[in-house]
Amino acid sequence: MVFPPLLMRRPVSFLRVISVFDVIVQAGGLILCGVLWRAFRPLGLDADGVRRSLTGVVYVLLLPALVLSVLWRAPMGVDSLRIAGAATLGVLSGLVLAWLWYRRVRTARPLMGAMLLAAAFPNATYMGLPVLEAALGPWARSVAIQYDLFACTPLLLTLGMYLAAHYGASEGKVHPLVALLRVPPLWAAVAAVALNALNVPEPVLLRGALDMLGAAVVPLMLFSLGLGLQWTRDGAARLVAIAPVLVIQLALVPLLVWLGGRGLGLADGLLTAVVLEAAMPSMVLGIVICDRYRLDTAAYAIAVTLTTAASLVTLPAWFGVLQGGM
Repeated sequence: MVFPPLLMRRPVSFLRVISVFDVIVQAGGLILCGVLWRAFRPLGLDADGVRRSLTGVVYVLLLPALVLSVLWRAPMGVDSLRIAGAATLGVLSGLVLAWLWYRRVRTARPLMGAMLLAAAFPNATYMGLPVLEAALGPWARSVAIQYDLFACTPLLLTLGMYLAAHYGASEGKVHPLVALLRVPPLWAAVAAVALNALNVPEPVLLRGALDMLGAAVVPLMLFSLGLGLQWTRDGAARLVAIAPVLVIQLALVPLLVWLGGRGLGLADGLLTAVVLEAAMPSMVLGIVICDRYRLDTAAYAIAVTLTTAASLVTLPAWFGVLQGGM
């Protein structure tokens, strides 16, 4: 896989880091719109209902279109395996580190299950895709999609579901393979990889339609992320229990992915994109999983809120360090 050499090792540019910070602040503006919607409920529309509707459209229609268009056109090869390997390392590292910590402090099972998910699974697509595209360029969209669909999503719907069921409870269980088969973006990824491998040309009319659908993904993702953020009354009391997630998700996992990515032979530009993906805040989808398996949903929601807010600082910091040739 060949990527533009736009992040070659050189002394860090302060203006470039500021530019990335500006991009993240702009993304934060869209997230803030969702937060304000939750607070004021325009037209009497409930934030959770709006979020479910928007994310449903994105999940079933818009995101599969974006995945199909990006992966159909993207260069595929050994680097795709390296991206998946780095993502797998990130998820498993987050799980192990969180398990070691919360087991040591004897955490209640519902809280432990929620914190394992919060520490291990980043918001690789909903926030990672728009941030990477804006900060690094259109080529980085394929990194975000591969990072998520080739590793994070399969691990979430298998190992993640198993851990949620183990530490929580559920009235019914769905086989992991059945859960995977119900993921429309994953089907789009399989189709795109096949079309890419067979060198099937993309029809002009289809390209235009996919581009039109895919263009709506980024703003709706960020707005929906804001709709899902929430703070409970006991949030301050839970800070001690949730603080380790911030350290693991935003600092330790990206560091381990950086070390692992170098060992896998990822080039500088691609390595930067992968580390930024690993440094994304906790995924919003985990709220649904916590509800389903009766984990500590409130604590998870606070973890998402805090990691998202903190990432406005940590993501530019990581970019600056990587540009400086860490």
